[in-house]
Amino acid sequence: MGEYRAVVEWAGEGDFAANRYSRAHVWRFDGGAEVAASASPQVVPVPLSDPAGVDPEEALIASASACHMLWFLHLARDAGLVVTRYVDEAVGTMGKDDRGRTAFTRITLRPRIDFAGEVPDADALERLHHAAHDACFIANTLRCEIVVEAP
Repeated sequence: MGEYRAVVEWAGEGDFAANRYSRAHVWRFDGGAEVAASASPQVVPVPLSDPAGVDPEEALIASASACHMLWFLHLARDAGLVVTRYVDEAVGTMGKDDRGRTAFTRITLRPRIDFAGEVPDADALERLHHAAHDACFIANTLRCEIVVEAP
């Protein structure tokens, strides 16, 4: 289907041998976007991590949320609906998986969606979210439970 690339670059600062080095790094994408990144401060304490950088855990949650949103928008448009705003405050929960490894065990999407004109009822919204979830490449890749808690 396709191939996707990212460049992840780290240039060491600090005492690497003593495990006192910065985990800050940069992500570069094909369109020219650069994202300041770091290990999560929940995993590596500040100042060895940079809380202003996007960490891999946040990026995974954002990726799952964005993929679901993009499919939802596509399917809503196909259904003749007009979406004017979509905001998701997604949350990922980590724990031990069925293999005893630390992993995301659940991703909860909480989209709030505004429509112009016709507003779908709760059943239609649930069907759209279900179809978006089934189509989402990221959701199809992940092993953890992904739930949608739409109002």
